[in-house]
Amino acid sequence: MPTATTKDGVKLYYEEAGRGSPILFCHEFAGDYRNWEPQMRFLSRRHRCITYSARGYKPSDVPKDSMDYSYKHWSADAIAVLDHLKIDKAHVVGLSMGGYTVIQIGLDYPQRALSLVAAGAGSGSERAQTEEFRRHSKMLADEFIAKGSPEVVKTYGLSPARIPFEVKDPRGFAEFNRMFSEHDSLGSGNTMRGFQAERPSIYDFEDRIRKITVPMLIVVGDEDEPCLEPSFLLKQWVPTSGLLVMPKTGHVVNQEEPALFNEAVADFIARVEAGRWPARDPRSYRK
Repeated sequence: MPTATTKDGVKLYYEEAGRGSPILFCHEFAGDYRNWEPQMRFLSRRHRCITYSARGYKPSDVPKDSMDYSYKHWSADAIAVLDHLKIDKAHVVGLSMGGYTVIQIGLDYPQRALSLVAAGAGSGSERAQTEEFRRHSKMLADEFIAKGSPEVVKTYGLSPARIPFEVKDPRGFAEFNRMFSEHDSLGSGNTMRGFQAERPSIYDFEDRIRKITVPMLIVVGDEDEPCLEPSFLLKQWVPTSGLLVMPKTGHVVNQEEPALFNEAVADFIARVEAGRWPARDPRSYRK
């Protein structure tokens, strides 16, 4: 079983496919390495694609202490996978918590990124929502450990931003939640407590985010309300960013609309590699 080892000794399971410039995929809380399969199949036709399960997500290791699940661990772990594979730079694509991780890579490891795709990023970042988001995350952490993943998924999997997935693709939605219910309950609980409940709002990084120079594509579904405002602000803050809003789409953009997502990411990467994704021209800003 292929694994990469992090600086603190956690083994991360990964899979790869294809050849060409590398793409690293970072999954969301409700996902794991399997949730990037539509992208692995399509983008591996031209690229070396790598997907992995984060710490706490089997078959990767499940540390027992929630202190080992911070947002800093997640971004460092993504770099550990690149290091293990001897990849100097990669296009990095992430959804939700993975999108938050992509932003952190842009802040802390910009030299390792050819480009950044932050999809469905920023939930809980709105100032009016941050404290409730943290309180709810701690409550969910307790529920995962007390009740187990299958029980919690029955309600978490039906949160408002996930309903569009069920409406348009009930079969895909059922498969998604089946895989979600297989997650290790301790790993899920610790991720909720260590990452979700403790991570800063992306608004706290505004000054640093404005200095990101790595090409960035921001993707959000128009029915993913917690991520709309953060996505719009990211677009305003990052001069090298572009924003794609997918209509009638919720949080799980890469699986709800795999064809649109794949084409958008492929086009973005092609433009970056051709040197055709410039920073925004100052003349285009409203005065």
